[in-house]
Amino acid sequence: MDIAELSTKILSSDRRALARAITLVESGRADHRAQATELLDLLARHKRQALRIGLSGTPGVGKSTFIESFGLMLTAQGLRVAVLAVDPSSARSGGSILGDKTRMERLSRDPNAFIRPSPSQTNLGGVARRSREAVALCEAAGYDVVLIETVGVGQSETVVSEISDLFLLLLAPAGGDELQGVKRGIMEIADVILVNKADGELKSAASRTCADYSGALRLLRKRPQDPAGFPKALMVSALEDQGLSIAWDELQQLDAWRREHGHWQQRRAEQAQYWFHEELRQAVLSQLSTAEAQSEINQLALQVASGEVSSVKAAGLALARLNITTG
Repeated sequence: MDIAELSTKILSSDRRALARAITLVESGRADHRAQATELLDLLARHKRQALRIGLSGTPGVGKSTFIESFGLMLTAQGLRVAVLAVDPSSARSGGSILGDKTRMERLSRDPNAFIRPSPSQTNLGGVARRSREAVALCEAAGYDVVLIETVGVGQSETVVSEISDLFLLLLAPAGGDELQGVKRGIMEIADVILVNKADGELKSAASRTCADYSGALRLLRKRPQDPAGFPKALMVSALEDQGLSIAWDELQQLDAWRREHGHWQQRRAEQAQYWFHEELRQAVLSQLSTAEAQSEINQLALQVASGEVSSVKAAGLALARLNITTG
């Protein structure tokens, strides 16, 4: 693969080249990783940036419908939108459905939109391991907004905050968990909470749910990266395209404030450090996956099972070959 040529095509907004590049960075082969690193280094020199918006919510809340309606509204304004959707992988077979293009049929046909579903594989936190690199590729391809949709599990999906500039949490009205708003975790990283399906018979329930979460947000500790009034809860109807423009205005207002006060730059720097440590951690773990290391680990595991050695001591012996000490 000619990396220089692929880089040129991505910079010229070639969608096919972008898809090939994302496949490359998601590959676990050593030669592909070397090529992916070279490609990302080439593209990073151009310093293109997009507004990164993370989005999470429980299954059935209408994430795909919201993203399609929201994306179409943005493309109608002349913006180019990339959607990186992460689908859960089966713990038994390892497979994923990857059906987001089917669920976002209208948006997938929009020439100013790009949709890429990826499997979560064994990665926790709601995103795929290489989602951050996929975001960087979309930025290099000239997309103005990158939407990162998590797998949709719920309270544990906080890793997406290490990829995005803004984080949206989608909730359904009358879901029975209004009092969960005072809980920590995902509520603490949400910048805007959107109560979806605020239409028809559910409109009054959505209003109550929105009020409940507005009250819950006021109980949380004030964050330095938020202007007055944020984080906030809003009502939207992705089905009827209601409230989407208001939500977009609020997001733009928050993004502009953070850029003006230096929080945006600081957060990007903190995220870069986070992913450096994450890559380091993954590199160490990969050393434990070699055939030689696995042979030693399996022998030690048998000794632990028979009671010959404690699990703590066995872990120290396994890591000794990597010159890593346990704490």
